[in-house]
Amino acid sequence: MKIKTLLLIGLLSASVAGFAKSGSDGSTPGEQVPMASQNSFTPGLRINGYAFYAFDDKVDSRYSSTEYFYGKIKGGFQWGGGLEYMVAPFQGIELSYLRLDTKAPLTYYSGGDKFSEFEVASNYIMLGGNRYFPAGDKIEPYAGAQLGMAIFNVMNPDNRRSDNATKLAWGIKAGLNIWATDKVGLKLQTGLISAVQGIGGGFYFGTGGAGGGVNTYSTFYQFYIGGGLSFDLSK
Repeated sequence: MKIKTLLLIGLLSASVAGFAKSGSDGSTPGEQVPMASQNSFTPGLRINGYAFYAFDDKVDSRYSSTEYFYGKIKGGFQWGGGLEYMVAPFQGIELSYLRLDTKAPLTYYSGGDKFSEFEVASNYIMLGGNRYFPAGDKIEPYAGAQLGMAIFNVMNPDNRRSDNATKLAWGIKAGLNIWATDKVGLKLQTGLISAVQGIGGGFYFGTGGAGGGVNTYSTFYQFYIGGGLSFDLSK
């Protein structure tokens, strides 16, 4: 988690610095935004498609000597999409969805130490803002923050029973749009997304349900990197 923590701090610092330096019109101090760009702006919709690689994260929860689990949630291919409405020349509001299907090899207590590789499906539904810092006609760096909910489904392969958990989730991101044409752009993006510990119940790992016996939970931090495509429908 040390590397992930440093990356998280870097993303937060970059986002805060960008917002602090940007003016009310999205420009940096001393920078003059062409009046033609401001006057010609029309609010419009963008459709974003995402393909990321999500990294592993350790989970560890212990309430007592007989209530615990520890291990990791594996990374893998994460996909999704978003609808982004540009409300200002350098500001967008995006509703997005991300999904990751993966495994979680965990040791848990159920009448003694047990081990199983649980099947985990993660679904994130997020609403957030994107702040853009144009560096030219074709290059568009951005940073953003998100808030929403995470819906997890965990299945125990030993008995094929499952449990669901819904939690409050948050995320931060930074990226770059490279516009090949006025309507189609390549996205490069990295970020971190997490479910808030204890909100909306926890994971259950054990022999009843997906878990049973273990009613504890652990905060899950998911760092990802990848890209996608953006389609600007306003042009």
